[in-house]
Amino acid sequence: MAIFGKKKYTEQELVDGCAANDRRAQEVLYRLFFSEMLHMCRRYTRDEDTAIEIVNNGFLRVFKKIHTYSFKGSLEGWIRRLVYHSMADYYRNNARYLHFLVFEERDSVVPESGHDGFYEEDILKAVRKLPPVSQEVFKLYAIEGYSHAEIAENLGMSEGTSKWHLSTARQKLRELLNQSSSQDQLLNTAT
Repeated sequence: MAIFGKKKYTEQELVDGCAANDRRAQEVLYRLFFSEMLHMCRRYTRDEDTAIEIVNNGFLRVFKKIHTYSFKGSLEGWIRRLVYHSMADYYRNNARYLHFLVFEERDSVVPESGHDGFYEEDILKAVRKLPPVSQEVFKLYAIEGYSHAEIAENLGMSEGTSKWHLSTARQKLRELLNQSSSQDQLLNTAT
């Protein structure tokens, strides 16, 4: 027992305490992993309030499912996975508010009728088909508005590598969307 009644918990005691709904154990677990989970969420959103909301929802999920933790792998990794799922749920539920993607002016001009056949879901589905790193760079740059310098710092790469991944992502998206558009035109002419 530490000074002023603050107990130092082992990982087993933390998990057991949280499973038993012990508020002190829950607070210790929350304080122990909060900053790391917040750092992870900040990679995906610039809005501090949104990041904190996602982390808090993630910890609610952790406390509801802590009884299922089987001590296979690290506790931090298990918590990270649940917070990440909470973040994915947040963005899935709020995707309807995502109305546009920012492209630089040097991209070729799309005819006015070119975007009529695509819905937001089509574009996001195409983005999810990108290679993981290119997808992440694209989302950070085109959706969240980060600069290449910020992306490079956050992902541990050079600015040139970030620009390369963005270029690769754009090229692949064009191919996927053109392919999807061609398939839609074939379906429309067949009916």
